[in-house]
Amino acid sequence: MTTQKIISQFAKIASIGNELSADLQKIIGQVEKLTEIGIALSSEKDTGQLLEKILLGAKSITNSDGGTIYRVDGKTIKIEIIRSDSLGISLGGEGHSINIPNIPLYAENGEPNLKNVVCYSYHNNKTINIEDAYDEVHFDFTGTKAFDQKNNYRSKSFLSIPLTNHQGEIIGILQLINALDPVTKEIIAFDSVSQRFAEALASQAATVLTKQQLITELENMFESLVKLIATAVDEKSPYTGGHCRRVPELTSMLTEAAHNTDYGYLQDFKLTEADRYELTIASWLHDCGKIITPEYVIDKATKLETIFDRIHLLEARFEILKRDREIAYIKQQLAAQRDNQAPAPGLEQAFQASIAQLNEDLAFIRGCNTGGEAMSDQDIARLQSLKKLSLSLNNIDIPLLSDDEVYNLSIFRGTLTPEERKVINNHINVTISMLEAIKFPKHLQNVVEYAGGHHERMDGKGYPKGLSREQMSIPARAMAIADVFEALTAKDRPYKPGKKLSEALFILGKMKEEGHIDPDLYDIFIEQKIYKRYAEKFLDDFQIDTE
Repeated sequence: MTTQKIISQFAKIASIGNELSADLQKIIGQVEKLTEIGIALSSEKDTGQLLEKILLGAKSITNSDGGTIYRVDGKTIKIEIIRSDSLGISLGGEGHSINIPNIPLYAENGEPNLKNVVCYSYHNNKTINIEDAYDEVHFDFTGTKAFDQKNNYRSKSFLSIPLTNHQGEIIGILQLINALDPVTKEIIAFDSVSQRFAEALASQAATVLTKQQLITELENMFESLVKLIATAVDEKSPYTGGHCRRVPELTSMLTEAAHNTDYGYLQDFKLTEADRYELTIASWLHDCGKIITPEYVIDKATKLETIFDRIHLLEARFEILKRDREIAYIKQQLAAQRDNQAPAPGLEQAFQASIAQLNEDLAFIRGCNTGGEAMSDQDIARLQSLKKLSLSLNNIDIPLLSDDEVYNLSIFRGTLTPEERKVINNHINVTISMLEAIKFPKHLQNVVEYAGGHHERMDGKGYPKGLSREQMSIPARAMAIADVFEALTAKDRPYKPGKKLSEALFILGKMKEEGHIDPDLYDIFIEQKIYKRYAEKFLDDFQIDTE
């Protein structure tokens, strides 16, 4: 072999080595890009940005001019995001909205649509690699050619890859258009190496998309269950309907106002989106313990109400007593006539006075039964004196008022006895127990504290734990104000009408002075007129009597 031939062979070997080295460098570069893209995808939570990262990553790893991501939407394929470098097209994701009709996966006769590349890729669950669309006879590229003519473009090489989830279901299609030679920038076919890397990326993308979809579905299901519990509590009684719906909104209004405050004690209080979500969940669940509270206590509209309002039994007894007195009066009159004597002086006046007194006593009892005003010592003494009255049935004396009835009618304020109040108050202990039994994820760790603190007071005299202001978070204090204000203005309570704004704000002001509610949050509530925004949304017009 001559020296020239030997030199020629070495040159060929060197050339082959250079080509191999270039290919190896290309593969190494693609591996690095795939790794970087995978890391970026795993940390992305926004679906729109995730789709954009998938497409841009696929374009980068294959050095393609454009691409599209399709999502399966029932029996159609929906275009989610489009990018084209040479045409400057950026639709979907962080770009402009897309108004392109969905592509049907099936023909009108129910047969699979195999004329469209992405549909074919979907139905066959395989990657489609087309070197030149204009030479392709198996697929319909009429729309592509029309687009090219309109935009002075040439769609040539295509790569369509199914996005398959962990259950083997195709959730979308990644399509790349026009691979470019990195040196000459000419349109080339997608080579096998680029195809494999694109498929690897598609597999990662499908996993991330599926994970995100599952997380979203689980969050939606969780929120639905939370609202289901709150709705069950509200619907349990017609008198508390809407409470668990209104408190979250008012809590949100107040905490947002605190978030926007740039002075004083609240200037350092800031909410993240995660904080807002956590507080919303806590607000919806703040009364979940009421699900075990007996209806006869929740619905107790009057002091004598149990399964029914026992005032009607008292009214019947009064009628019987009046009847008995009328019978006695008539008998006295008849006896006088029989003896040819005039009725005893003042007999009729005494009878009428007796009936009038019974009517007055019954009206007094009816007033006590409503629970609208606080009971005075004189009122309680009068109730005790009425225990002396009795009526006779079958020669058996029956007290006009039983001890239990007097006990209930003597309730100082409201309609609940101390025992019933304890049953009502116990709902917060049940709420805490129920919520502590749930293994909340890290971003919901404060739900129990927020929901369980809305009956605590700033002076430590609240319940169930007797926490002071310093022991409570700002969101928990805000929910306490929301709970109180909603209860004051609610028009669906059995024992009172909804108070007007002026009354509710006066009471709330007194509660601030008495150390019941947080003074700084109260000031924000007033200064930023949170009460007015709430009133305009939830109260009747006649209740809104102040600006």
